[in-house]
Amino acid sequence: MSAIRALAERSAAAARVLAAVDTARKNAALAAIADAIVADRDAILAANAADVADAARDGARAALVDRLMLDTARIDAMADAVRAIATLPDPVGATEWSPARGDGLAVGRMRVPLGVIAMIYEARPNVTADAAALCLKSGNAAILRGGREAFRSNQAIAASIARALDASGLPRDAVALVPTTEREAMNELLALDDLIDVVVPRGGEALIRFVAETSRIPVIRHYKGVCHLFVEREADAAMALALVVDGKTSRPAVCNALETLLVDAPLAPTFLPKLAKALSARGVELRGCTRSLEHLPDAVAATDADWDTEYLDLVLSVRVVDGLDAALAHIARHGTRHTEVIVTANAAQAARFEREVDASLVAWNASSRFNDGGSLGLGAELGISTTKLHAYGPMGLEALTTRKFVLRGQGQVRHRM
Repeated sequence: MSAIRALAERSAAAARVLAAVDTARKNAALAAIADAIVADRDAILAANAADVADAARDGARAALVDRLMLDTARIDAMADAVRAIATLPDPVGATEWSPARGDGLAVGRMRVPLGVIAMIYEARPNVTADAAALCLKSGNAAILRGGREAFRSNQAIAASIARALDASGLPRDAVALVPTTEREAMNELLALDDLIDVVVPRGGEALIRFVAETSRIPVIRHYKGVCHLFVEREADAAMALALVVDGKTSRPAVCNALETLLVDAPLAPTFLPKLAKALSARGVELRGCTRSLEHLPDAVAATDADWDTEYLDLVLSVRVVDGLDAALAHIARHGTRHTEVIVTANAAQAARFEREVDASLVAWNASSRFNDGGSLGLGAELGISTTKLHAYGPMGLEALTTRKFVLRGQGQVRHRM
C-alpha cells in the first residue's frame, strides 16, 4: 500500500470518530490547538523564516512573499482565529423538521459532516490552521497539501496541531499534512475517490485548473478573483474613489481585491483624473482602454489579457463603458464569479446589477474586501467558492456539512399487503 493511500485510510477512520464527537470535546481540542500554536511560536517563526528566505532567493513576487510571511502578530491572529471557531455554533446534528404528515411520520433533515476533506493550497501557512480548525469543528477529517513555498511552515503548524489533538484525546489523523509536495503524490491523492469525499483547491489559476481536470473526487473550486467595481453615472464620486482605494490597495494580494474598474462614460472626464492622483500616490499602476487613456495620461495601454488577469499586485485595469448594459456584458465575459461591486445612487440600476451579475457576492456601495467569512458573519471560512455546487461564496462551518433525511415513525408502512 502506498504512503498516500495509507494516510487517506487513517483520515477516513478518524472522520468516523469525529462525526460522533460532541461539541464540548471539539471546542476543547480547538482551544488546545490555539494554545499549542502560541507555545510553538518560535519554532513556527524559524520554519517560516527559512521558507521566506527561499522564496526571496527564488525571486518570488512581493505579493507572494507577503502572503507567505508570518510574524508574531500573524501567529497570534492565527491562534485567535482558531479560538473564534470554537465559539461558533456547531452545525453537526442540527435538524430541521418538515410540517407533520397526515400519517404521523416525522420527516427531518439533519446536518452531518462531509467526511474527509482534502485541501490543496498555496503560499498561505495560516490556511493550515484555519482549515484544520474548521474541519475539526464541523466533524470532518482534513488532509492538507500545502505548496512547496510554505512546506516548512506548514510542517511546524501541523506538528503543533498533532500535539494538541493527542493531548485532547482525539485522533491525530483528524488533521493530516501530506508529507511531500511532489506532483505524483497529489495525483495519487486526487484518485482516492473511495476514501476522500471532496477536494477544495485554493491558490493560483494553474493549480485549480489542474485539480479540477485531474481529480476523480468532487471538487469545490476556489477560483481566481478578477473582481470588478462599476462606477455608474449616478455614483457619489467621493464614495466611489474611497471604495476603489480600499478594494485595490488595502491588501492587493488577496482574492477579493479589485482588479478591474469600469467607469460610466459621463463620469470619466472628472472621475478618472482624481482616481489617477489617489492611486499613483499609493504606487498603483493603471492599465487603461483607449477611452480611459484620454483621461489617464500616465497609464499604460491595456491588452486583451489584462481584462482576464488577477494581478494580486498594485495594478488596476480601467475601462470606460457606456452604461449598465455594457458593464454587465464586460463582467459576464471577464468575471470569475467571485466579487462584483456597483457604486450608484440609483436603486433601480443597483437592483438590476444585483439580479443579473453572477458572482458569489454582489455589493452595492460597499468594498469588495467584505467578501470574507468573518465580515459576512460566518466567523471564519475555508475559502471563497466560485462553484455553485455545493457551496457558493465563503465556506463557513455550515458549508462543510451536508444534510441527510431522517424519518421517525410508529410502524407506518407505505404499502398495505
